Amino acid sequence: MDYLVDFLGRVDEILWSRCLVFLLVGVGVYLTFQLKGMQLRYLVYSLKLAFTRQDDAADGDISQFQALMTALAATIGIGSIAGVATAIVAGGFGAIFWMWVIAAVGMATKFAEAILAVKFRVIDPRGKMAGGPMYYIAQGLGLKWLGGIFAICCALSAFAGGNLIQSNSIAAAVYDLTALSPAWTGGILTALTAIVVLGGIQSIGKVSSYLVPIMALLYISGGICILCCRFEAIGAGLLTMVQTAFTGQAACGGFLGASVMAAIQLGVSRGVSSNEAGLGSAPIAAAAAKTDVPGRQALISMSGVFMSSMVMCTITALVIYVTGVLGTSGPDGRVLNGATLVMEAFRSVIPGGDAIVTIGLILFGYTTIVGWAYYGEKCLEFLSGSKILPLYRILFCSFVYFGAVMRFELVWPIADIMNGLMAIPNLIGLIGLSSVVVVESRSFFSLLEREKIIRSS
Repeated sequence: MDYLVDFLGRVDEILWSRCLVFLLVGVGVYLTFQLKGMQLRYLVYSLKLAFTRQDDAADGDISQFQALMTALAATIGIGSIAGVATAIVAGGFGAIFWMWVIAAVGMATKFAEAILAVKFRVIDPRGKMAGGPMYYIAQGLGLKWLGGIFAICCALSAFAGGNLIQSNSIAAAVYDLTALSPAWTGGILTALTAIVVLGGIQSIGKVSSYLVPIMALLYISGGICILCCRFEAIGAGLLTMVQTAFTGQAACGGFLGASVMAAIQLGVSRGVSSNEAGLGSAPIAAAAAKTDVPGRQALISMSGVFMSSMVMCTITALVIYVTGVLGTSGPDGRVLNGATLVMEAFRSVIPGGDAIVTIGLILFGYTTIVGWAYYGEKCLEFLSGSKILPLYRILFCSFVYFGAVMRFELVWPIADIMNGLMAIPNLIGLIGLSSVVVVESRSFFSLLEREKIIRSS
């Protein structure tokens, strides 16, 4: 087993340090240039749009808000808590700076993904909306084989990052708080997943629209409370995140230190795991939204990157810094990592604060699982039709149990590798269709200006 962990770790490092880091950032910078920095100019409006506009009369399966919450259910998840902690342990606090970088350019990437997803979406034989990278690669570029590669990788990623990581982190958090066996946690989680997944996108959208706001407010409130108690350390924390992004971080306590390359690799990979910009998964949910024009849903999708990376991940990182728990060991003598590190940070300031993290992890992880279940389903439907879906749903739910009882060290490399493999064809599609994105964007921004004139007259 140790050999397998080492092998997957090496593959993960090669994929992310020598290829995807530069590809993701490069595509994000290119789209930012092509779209003239629209993510900065329209960020405030996108956040307003995400929580106010509804196009229930437009074509689609779920509301714009439900589409955003479904995407956020799969992004503001374990990656915003356990993923941030693992990035800091392995890459130092400098990894958070690179999370910000990939989020800043990733907003343009997410905008482009959603525009293409809505523009090239189709109605499947069951009368449901179907879209995402596999469709805009196949139809827009005429490369159905490349769309198929994306669909295969995304389906596998649904089992790895969207399933195994979530149930593994939930089981670890529940065990740390209550000593409940991971087997029991896995069994209960499997049953709850099956109840929602069998109901399709409408069921997933409704559950996400209720749980995501609740879990986000609960976690953010706890984090802000801790930051208020340790307010004097926030400035030093932010400065450390910037400085160590370019210098690396020396050892402290049980922490072994980290190089600049480790900070970049972990920051980008965990950042993508958190906000999914460039990954190609969130556009699958965007394609199901009721929207009048592609650009409207694209702005709403873009706001999810800001919420997940700039807000959630930053709060998690600052809480770990101001509480000084990095490098501490648990009762078993092992250095705290992942969800247990964040739980210790909350516990050190708020009595029973680990319960806040545990509840947040359960809700975050659960909604991420059901969100990714939909992504995997649409990919398999693209590959082989709808007949395979009942078998897929049963298999997906069973993997929830396996993830709960797997070794932690084995889960993250598998997820990173699958995420990387699905990102490559999606990024090729974004570059190849960038001219379509620019044309659609100009048309949409002109529409916004006309609407502004009409409202003011």
